[in-house]
Amino acid sequence: MLLLIAVNQLFLSLDTYLVHVANGTIRPREAIPIWFGLIAAAVLLVCGVIAWKYRPIAALLATVIFVLSVIVGVLGFYFHLRRGALPSAEFGQRLTLDLLIWAPPVLAPLAFAGVGLMGMSAAWEEQPAESGRLVFGRNQIQLPISKTRAYLFYVALGILVAVVSATLDHARHWQDGLLWLPTIMGLFAAIVTVVIGIVERPTKYDLWSFAGTMVLLMLTGMLGAYFHIRADMTAQGTFVLERFLRGAPALSPLLFANMGMTGLVVLYPSHITRPLRNDP
Repeated sequence: MLLLIAVNQLFLSLDTYLVHVANGTIRPREAIPIWFGLIAAAVLLVCGVIAWKYRPIAALLATVIFVLSVIVGVLGFYFHLRRGALPSAEFGQRLTLDLLIWAPPVLAPLAFAGVGLMGMSAAWEEQPAESGRLVFGRNQIQLPISKTRAYLFYVALGILVAVVSATLDHARHWQDGLLWLPTIMGLFAAIVTVVIGIVERPTKYDLWSFAGTMVLLMLTGMLGAYFHIRADMTAQGTFVLERFLRGAPALSPLLFANMGMTGLVVLYPSHITRPLRNDP
């Protein structure tokens, strides 16, 4: 999970750079998530190495990175929201749906916050497994649910963020029926993920259904990336950097694929740690 989160930080940095560089210049505050993602990915990879022998030190370093990731995500959300508002308008008209549709993606920076929250669960060891008791040295936190269930709810929240972000972006061109696919598939996957997280003792069919849904979510993300890249190409199929930077964001649909992959990683140990309903 820590390796997956480190890769997430790296791609968040790259995605932020591609979006912000389209303006021609990157302001100092816009460079924060770019540099932070690179540094966070490197530090988390180091944490993964030293965790084999010195887990408390690795957990401390990782926790600091994840807290900072939440702060970066919340600040980015604030700056994007402020860009989409009209401070001089009448109260009630300063922030409208039309403004949000054409504003910078408001929910996109919250990906840093989501990764940070998920990472804190990964950094702290759960003792015993599925107890919800996270231990860090002499400190411990008792969660109301197990770590596996917390991961599932994180995945569901990440899927919903991707759905809302894609829906706001696609609202400019609803005449294309394919643009409804990520919204419908994302909502379905979020519901399935929440249900699996709620069910006390899922059957093997429940887990297979969840796995199949995550695979479909990954395919939806890869299909979206293909369509975005194709839309950024010229009619002759030529790659133009300017169109790639200012056109449909090529990496954004991969958030669906990322959430599907994360869901499969969460599912992997669940058949061992969570008893199935048809077990004796």
